[in-house]
Amino acid sequence: MDFEQLNIENEVMEFDASGSMEDDTAALDLENHDDDYERDYNDESFEGSNPSTSNVFLTHNGEEPNLEPYEGMEFDSEQAARIFYNSYARRIGFSTRVSVYQRSRRDGSIICRQIVCSREGFRREGGENRSKRQRTITRVGCKAQMTVKKQSSGKWAVSKLVKDHNHELVPPDKVHCLRSHRHVSGPARSLIDTLQAAGMGPSGVMSVLIKESGGINNVGFTKVDCQNYMSSSRQRSLGSGGQIVFDYLKQMQAEDPDFFCAVQGDFENLTGNIFWADPNSRMNYNYFGDTVTFDTTYRTNRYRVPFAPFTGWNHHGQPVLFGCALLLNESESSFVWLFQTWLAAMSGRYPISITTDQDRIIRAAVVQVFPETRHRFCKWNVLREAQEKLSDLYHARPNFEVEFQKCINVTEKIDEFESCWESLLQRYDLGDNEWLQSMYNARHQWVPVYLRDTFFGEMSINQGSDNINSYFDGYINASTNVQVLIKQYEKAIASRYEKEVKADYDTINTLPVLKTPSPMEKQAANLYTRKIFMIFQEELVETLAYPATIIDDTGSETMYRVAKFGEDHKTHFVRFNIFEKKASCSCQMFEFAGIICRHILAVFRVTNVLTLPSHYILKRWTRNAKSGVLLDQCTLGLPSDSQESSAARYDNLRQEAIKYVEEGAESVPIYNVAMASLQEAAKKVAAAKKNGSEVHQSALDNGSPQLQSYSLDQDKEIQALTAELENASLQCEAYRAKLSAVLKNLEEQKLKISVKVQNVRLNLRS
Repeated sequence: MDFEQLNIENEVMEFDASGSMEDDTAALDLENHDDDYERDYNDESFEGSNPSTSNVFLTHNGEEPNLEPYEGMEFDSEQAARIFYNSYARRIGFSTRVSVYQRSRRDGSIICRQIVCSREGFRREGGENRSKRQRTITRVGCKAQMTVKKQSSGKWAVSKLVKDHNHELVPPDKVHCLRSHRHVSGPARSLIDTLQAAGMGPSGVMSVLIKESGGINNVGFTKVDCQNYMSSSRQRSLGSGGQIVFDYLKQMQAEDPDFFCAVQGDFENLTGNIFWADPNSRMNYNYFGDTVTFDTTYRTNRYRVPFAPFTGWNHHGQPVLFGCALLLNESESSFVWLFQTWLAAMSGRYPISITTDQDRIIRAAVVQVFPETRHRFCKWNVLREAQEKLSDLYHARPNFEVEFQKCINVTEKIDEFESCWESLLQRYDLGDNEWLQSMYNARHQWVPVYLRDTFFGEMSINQGSDNINSYFDGYINASTNVQVLIKQYEKAIASRYEKEVKADYDTINTLPVLKTPSPMEKQAANLYTRKIFMIFQEELVETLAYPATIIDDTGSETMYRVAKFGEDHKTHFVRFNIFEKKASCSCQMFEFAGIICRHILAVFRVTNVLTLPSHYILKRWTRNAKSGVLLDQCTLGLPSDSQESSAARYDNLRQEAIKYVEEGAESVPIYNVAMASLQEAAKKVAAAKKNGSEVHQSALDNGSPQLQSYSLDQDKEIQALTAELENASLQCEAYRAKLSAVLKNLEEQKLKISVKVQNVRLNLRS
C-alpha cells in the first residue's frame, strides 16, 4: 500500500465554518473573551463523531478503559479517537481541534490525523484584506497533541503523544467555556425554542437553563451560544441553497414516479420539514425494515444543515438508507408529520424497533406514530449528556466515568445492573441527582440489559446504540452546507452501493475456511453472507469451551446450564424443547441480533442437533435476502393498509396522476380525451366530497349479496380448517405421549443395565 509522506506539502489546514482561512474563530462572537476561553474550535473536528465501540475506544490489549491516553492505544475509528481526546481534554482543562492529516495515495482516504491543543501554533500576521476587528490572542505555540494512524487491521493507533502544555489549564468550574466542550444539545434546543416562542430573551432563557441544569457549569454552553442559536433559529431556512434542493427533488420525481417526496407546507412558503425517499430506499425497507434508526446527529454537533436520515442494516451488516429529511421545524407536530410521512412512503409497514435520541419531543412523536414499535434511545447520546450533566463529578472523581460505563455496558443480568447502579449512587452520594433519576426511570429504553428481548439487528448486545447508524459518515458533516448537500448525498449513496456489491461478490465468489467438521457450519457457510457467517462461526467454535449440563428435566422442556470452562460465575441458562427443536437462552442474542448464540449451539451439540433448524435462520442475514418474498406484515407484526393515512393516499394518487399526465400528453387527440376525462373525474370527486358520508353509510348498511355470500363461504372454510387443526393437534399429543413413554422406558432400561454393570464390576473385584 502506497502512502503519502506526512510533510509540509501534504499538510491540509482546517477551515472554519465560513470557509476562510482565519483560524481564530469558527462562530459569531457577540461578546469579548479572555485568552483563557478558547474560541477557535473547528466544528469539523466532530465530523461523524459517533463512537463505534461501547466504551468510545478500544485498548490494544482489551484492558478496561483507561482515562489517560498512551502511545499504542487503539480506537475503532478516527472519530472515536477524536471523541476520546476531547473527553480527556475536558477532564484536564483544555480545548482541542483537528490539525494536519495524511491521505493514502491509493484511494485518497485519510490514514493519519493529528489532534492538538487549540492553543497550538501562532496566529498568522493579518494582511490588508484581513478583518480589522481586534481579536484576543489564543495561539501560544502549545505542543500538546495526539496523532493517530490507521493500521492494516482497520484500527487507529496512537503513534505520537505529547501531554505537556506551555500555558495554564482551565479549572473545572470554567471548562464549560472552552470551545470544543460547548454545544447546544437537542433537548436544550427544544427548551430554547419553547421559551423563545413565549417571548423570552437570551438572558431569561439562560436563567431557566441554569436552574434546570443545576448550575451554569452543567448547561454545556454559554450565553453567547444561546444568543447565536436564538438568532439563527429566527432565520432558520435553507437560504439560497433551498432552490437547489427543491429543483433536485422535482427533477427526481419527474424522472421516476416511485421517488417519494413530501413537504410540510408548500415549496413557496416553506415553514415545515422536507422528506424524500428514492425507490431503492423504499425497496430496501421491504427487505431490511425490521429495525430503523432516526439519525439526528446534527442536533448535537452544531451541523450547518439540519439533515436527518432514516437508516437500518442490510444483510452484510452495512448501513442502509430508508429516506432523508431536512428539519426546519422541530415541534412535536412536525416530528409527527415526518414520521407519518415516512411510514406512508414505506407502504405503512411498521418496524419492530426504532432508535432515536432521547429528546422528549421526539419521544412523544414516536409514541403517537409507532405505538407498537420498541423505542430505544441512542446510548451514545445518553453518555454524552452524562458528561455535561455530571461534569463536576467527572472532574472530581475520574474513576466514576469508568464505573458508570461498566455498569451500563458490562452487566448481563437485570438484577446485576440494578445492584451495580444502586452501589454507584451510594458510593458517590448521587441519590438526589435528578438527571440520573430521570435516566434510571427510562432505563428500559437505553440500558442494553433491558433491550435484549427485541430485534435491533446489531452484532454485539452491549455495543448496541453506542453509535447512531452513520450512513453518511465522511460525506455530510458539520461544515457541509445546503449547496453541496445533494452532491454529497449522491456520493454517499453511490459509495454504499459499491460496498454492498463488493460484499455480495465476496460472499458468492470466495469460499470461507471451515474450522470444524460440523454439518451445521457447512450449512451456515452456504446460507449466510460472509460477515454474518464469520459471526456465526465464532459462536460455533466457542461451543467447544462451553459444556452444557442438564439441571431440570421434569417437563416437555429441558433446562441446561451453560458456562465457559473455568468461568462458572458467568452462567447462562438454555431452555430446550427437543421435539420442536426450539431453545431460548438467557443471553437473548438471537432475539436481539437474529444470530444464534454459542450457548444454544452448545446444547445443540450435546443433543445431536446437527443442522440449524429453519426457525433460527433469518432471511435478512442470508445471501438471498433480497430475492423472493419480501418482509411481510406477519414478520413485522402490524397491518400495512396503504390507504389509512392521508400521506399514503396522497402518494398513491400522485403516482397515478403522473402516469396519467405522461400518457395524456403524447398527442393532441389523446390530450383532448385525457382533459375531458379529468374534468369528468373532478365532478365525481366533488360529488363524493359532498355526499361521501351518506354513500359510505348506505354501503355499510346494505352490503352487496356477493360480499355476504363470500363472507359465509369464508366462514365455512375457516370452520373446516379449524376442525382439521384440532384433530391434528390431538394426534400430535397422542404421538408425543407415546414417544415420551418410549423414552422413559429406554431410560429405565439404561438404568437397569447400569446397575447390572456395577454389580458385575463389584463381583470381579471381589
